[in-house]
Amino acid sequence: MVSAVVLSSVGIASLVSVFFQQELVFNLFGVAQQVHQLHLPYILDQQLREYIHQPDYLMNALSWLGWLILKLIVSFIGAFIIVGVLKKIRFFKVRFQSFILKFVAWLLSLIILWSGLTYVQYDLKDDEDKELKSFIKYDQNIQQSAIYQYLQRSDAPETVQSYLLAQTALMHKPVDKVVATVYAEKLIKAEQSDSRFLEYGFKPEQLWTIQHQVFNRALSPIAQGVEAQVGRASFWSNIVEKVLWGISALSLFFSLMIYGVASRIAKRLHRIGHRIG
Repeated sequence: MVSAVVLSSVGIASLVSVFFQQELVFNLFGVAQQVHQLHLPYILDQQLREYIHQPDYLMNALSWLGWLILKLIVSFIGAFIIVGVLKKIRFFKVRFQSFILKFVAWLLSLIILWSGLTYVQYDLKDDEDKELKSFIKYDQNIQQSAIYQYLQRSDAPETVQSYLLAQTALMHKPVDKVVATVYAEKLIKAEQSDSRFLEYGFKPEQLWTIQHQVFNRALSPIAQGVEAQVGRASFWSNIVEKVLWGISALSLFFSLMIYGVASRIAKRLHRIGHRIG
C-alpha cells in the first residue's frame, strides 16, 4: 500500500511538472520566454546595480530546483513521520486501520508541509525583490516609475534607457505592450546605428527575450545569435516533457496495479482469518 501511495504521488508530481518544466529548462540555458528580471548593464552606476537584486535566469532556475527537491524530501518523509506519530495516539490508531483514512491523513500532512515551505520560499523571494518592485512600479504611465525618473536625472545614453524601460514595461502587471513595443523598436534601430551599442553591456539573451515577447521572434542580429541557444533549450524541453509524461503514466499504472494486488491479498487474508476464527 505504501508503494502505491509513493508511486501515485510521483505520478501526480510528474504530471504537474509537465506544465512548469519549459520555463525551468529555458532558465537552465540562461534564457526566458518572458521578462521576469531586470538586467542592469555595466554602464550604469555601480551603487544602483548593488542596490537592485538581479540574479540571472540560471541562478533562479537552480534556486527553484533546489527548493523543489527540498519540498519533495521534507513533505514526503515528513508526512510519513506525522502519520507515524499520530498512530501512537489511540484516537487515530483506531481510525488509521482504514487505509483510506490513513492515506487522507498522509495527503493532508504532505499538503500542509508543502504549503508551509512554499510560503517560506516566496516570502524570502519577496524580500529580495522588494526594492526592484518599488523601482519599476507604476500605475498608468511609465513616467510615474522611479526607474524612469532616475534615468531622466542620470547621464545614461538613450539606448540604455530604452533597454531598461522596455524591460520595465514588460514586467508591468499587466504587460504594457504598447510602451514595450516603442522601446523595443528603438533598441533594434540603435543596434544598427549606435556605434557604442556593444559597449553598453546588454545581455544578448535579454534582448532575445524582449523581442520574442514583443514581436514573437528575434529581429536584430544580436538577438538572432541567441536562436541556437534557444533551439537547444526547446530540444531538451521536449525531451523532459516526454520523460515526465512517461514517468507519470508508468507511476500511476503501477500504483493502481500494486493497489489492486494488495487489495486482493488483504481480502483473501481477511477471508482466511474469518474461516479460521
